[in-house]
Amino acid sequence: MSYALTVHGGAWNIPDAFVEPSLRGLRDALRRGRERIEAHASAVEIVEAAVRSLEDDPHFDAGRGSHLNRAGDVEMDASIIHGAQQRAGAVAAIQNVRHPISVARAVMERSEHVLIVGAGAAQFADECGFRRCETTDLLVGSERERYDRIRAGEEQLVREEFHPEGHGDGPLGTVGAVARDSEGNLAAATSTGGTQDKRVGRVGDTPILGAGSWADNALGAASATGWGEGILRSLMTFRAVQQLDQDLDAILAAKFGITQLEKVGGRGGLIILDRNGNPGHAYNTPRMARGWLDSDGEIRVAVDERLFGEAELS
Repeated sequence: MSYALTVHGGAWNIPDAFVEPSLRGLRDALRRGRERIEAHASAVEIVEAAVRSLEDDPHFDAGRGSHLNRAGDVEMDASIIHGAQQRAGAVAAIQNVRHPISVARAVMERSEHVLIVGAGAAQFADECGFRRCETTDLLVGSERERYDRIRAGEEQLVREEFHPEGHGDGPLGTVGAVARDSEGNLAAATSTGGTQDKRVGRVGDTPILGAGSWADNALGAASATGWGEGILRSLMTFRAVQQLDQDLDAILAAKFGITQLEKVGGRGGLIILDRNGNPGHAYNTPRMARGWLDSDGEIRVAVDERLFGEAELS
């Protein structure tokens, strides 16, 4: 396989009403990535394009679907990593940008740093010419109502995000993409709007290398989603990719990552490609939105055990 692409839209308690929109969003992201593949783009360009598509979709917790923190602001995180020498860029707690993943790529390519946070990340985005937006541009219609309910005492909306008994009434899906280009380079990208009612300045796994994203041309690449604290404590993507050095296939490596996550009581999922572009995924939440291009370049998407092709989606 000369190229490969897999994407995710989050591992959480996806309600039935969100299944079709999630599948369509995954399809659109895979189409965007496939267009870049057909244009002979690099792995970094492919994953950035796919994640930007997901950031634009309000059914996912990234970009336009981001959550409000306790102060009523939107703080977003993102990371991108190239499999050659682990060149990487990330932003954390950035506000008022539509595409945090593109700012993360700029950190990798246009600065001497790997991670820039908060006001510094916003200033860097300004210096690079990224267009700013209002907080209201990043909110879906139900987010303000959900924020008010949490602040009024419905704390179960936070506790049950990733559990079967959860309400699942809003976008909770951190997004990500992993690609292999025709030259054999791997890249991973991950973006999130954070968890419901998070503390101001809270940073999860997404911008942290080896937790939210990891890529190594000699082994493979992965992107994570779920409750960030557990993913951070288990370094899930790094440890899953390292298993590819033990002659495990991508599916078993992904399952190993989830095993490590469960050891610290975490819940979530990950997508992974081995160095040859073979995909895998695993999750321990009720559902996980994920998709990939098969060996013929056809789109396959799912949120549970049912698999859908591109032509099956309206």
